[in-house]
Amino acid sequence: MTNKDFEFSIKSIRFDENYHPSENTRITTNFANLARGASRQENLRNTLRMIDNRFNALAHWDNPTGDRYSVELEIISVEMNIDADRSGSALPLIEILKTTIVDQKTGERTAGMVGNNFSSYVRDYDFSVLLPGHNKEQAAFSTPEHFGELHGKLFKSFVNSPAYSTHFEKSPVICLSVSSSKTYHRTENQHPVLGAEYQQDEYSLTDEYFEKMGMKVRYFMPPNSVAPLAFYFSGDLLGDYTNLELISTISTMDTFQKIYRPEIYNANSAAGKSYQPSLQHQDYSLTRIVYDREERSRLAIEQGKFAEEHFIKPYHAVLEQWASQYAA
Repeated sequence: MTNKDFEFSIKSIRFDENYHPSENTRITTNFANLARGASRQENLRNTLRMIDNRFNALAHWDNPTGDRYSVELEIISVEMNIDADRSGSALPLIEILKTTIVDQKTGERTAGMVGNNFSSYVRDYDFSVLLPGHNKEQAAFSTPEHFGELHGKLFKSFVNSPAYSTHFEKSPVICLSVSSSKTYHRTENQHPVLGAEYQQDEYSLTDEYFEKMGMKVRYFMPPNSVAPLAFYFSGDLLGDYTNLELISTISTMDTFQKIYRPEIYNANSAAGKSYQPSLQHQDYSLTRIVYDREERSRLAIEQGKFAEEHFIKPYHAVLEQWASQYAA
């Protein structure tokens, strides 16, 4: 079996104030959570306004009134067809976000970053089903053998596929919260857009998981942020992307993290030289955006089990054979 036996298809849907999650979207996807309930349209409108305001605050040059730019978002859904000869066998794999930068002054539209948010059925299975099951009878926490390797190979196969290169010119950058189990130390390195760089003594489980996806990590606290963000990338984070592309990721994910993890990213005091994030931190402000974090955790387990039932178990032999022969 070769890499070509897996074919990827890409669908996109605009994420704006009229967004309604499609029936087959991952319902644990954070932006789908924002788009449900009585406050859905206000949630979406406020989220998009926060993103635009954050973008303009960072892209302040030639922008005296702070309203030159707006950001458009598309949810990119990736499906994988295991057997091209079988109809109806396309399986939902991952969802990411694509940004487009709109210059209101010139009318120019330029591609921003692709990646940003990252949602994955197989990751839900790994972290919400496989990992807890493995540790149920363990005296000390550990990871199963080959943990994350299948997911990593699937992701690399997608990024190296014709489907990806047809739609996107640059490699993805994923921007996530830093780990509450690690301590981060501010360095002397400063970037004009990404801000102050932080480092930590050892990688988190998420860092190691993304490493298997072919991605390195660096941690930066952008100007006027209160905590560093984790940027996962391949290639050169500082050299491969323009300042506006980097700002498109910061403005989008800094906004989402303020909503998802206000204890860390909407704290009332900024991270110091030595910083350990905590979801038990009490000195923070809430946004006006309704987000059900408990539902998100519960649904992650449900969708991890869905992945196990519809993907991992029925295709176990095929996946194992493909993974053993896969070469990026």
